[in-house]
Amino acid sequence: MNQLVIPDGIAPPALVIAAGERAGIRFLEFFASAIRNPHTRRAYARAAGDFLTWCAGAGVTSITAVQPLHVAAWMELQTQTHSAPTVKQRLAAIRHLFDWLVVGQIVPYNPAASVHGPSHTAKQGKTPVLEASEARQVLDSIDVSKPIGLRDRALIALMVFSFARVGAALAMRVEDVYVQQRRLWVRLREKGGKAHAMACHHTLEAYLHAYLDGTGISAELKEPLFRTFRRGTGQLSTTPLPKANAYAMVRRRALAAGIGTVIGNHTFRATGITAYLENGGTLENAATMANHASTRITQLYYRRHDEISLDEVERIHV
Repeated sequence: MNQLVIPDGIAPPALVIAAGERAGIRFLEFFASAIRNPHTRRAYARAAGDFLTWCAGAGVTSITAVQPLHVAAWMELQTQTHSAPTVKQRLAAIRHLFDWLVVGQIVPYNPAASVHGPSHTAKQGKTPVLEASEARQVLDSIDVSKPIGLRDRALIALMVFSFARVGAALAMRVEDVYVQQRRLWVRLREKGGKAHAMACHHTLEAYLHAYLDGTGISAELKEPLFRTFRRGTGQLSTTPLPKANAYAMVRRRALAAGIGTVIGNHTFRATGITAYLENGGTLENAATMANHASTRITQLYYRRHDEISLDEVERIHV
């Protein structure tokens, strides 16, 4: 049983192994077959591993012996150390896992089905958003006399002007930048494997051309668009730029531009959406451009209400 391991280092915990080989195989199939998104898979695997480890410490001997009381007690502990959205995600992981085990006839019922997570309603996202002038300040501050500057400017501009998620941007290949109707377009593969094509803003078009031409990668159609640089050479490698490196890059570029806001990769996507809406764009079109499932999600990115709140606060005279 210990030989059964799927990508991401997921292996059956002791409580699953105690239920027999069929349980172990079914457990691994859940992560290999039912959960396709790698980020969701890792998050669900952490939640399942933490829960089952806690159950073992509480005296549970097999996954078939897990009761609703165990799930409820663990969830109560989670609320003391995690935010409500995280707790709800962890409960969803346990609930989906046991649904899968019930269908596979490993356990008789889902012990998480009757357990409720904490209530949480978000009317505004937490992603830091820059002013349009600050985003321009970051872009203009980048030294583009070197290939790394051309790459960084093109990546930041892609997130601002196409509302691209950083994961979709870093998954792009050179062939995903193409000409259609005499304009440059980008092809993004967003959450769930959805292909999303979008025409380039003229600024993004100029920055992408400068990057492709300045680095000489235009003909390398199957290679990653955004790549790491070889140490000491200043030349692009063929290795895709990791998300952690992109995060460090945007933080570094913002600080160099004199931006005090603590930003992340998602900041530029949120900044682009906010700038679009403030300039008369519609919520429906913004949702389509951002590849959101509903306008409710897009509204979380719109921070015009921040300014309204600040104006109202200043009305308090004492």
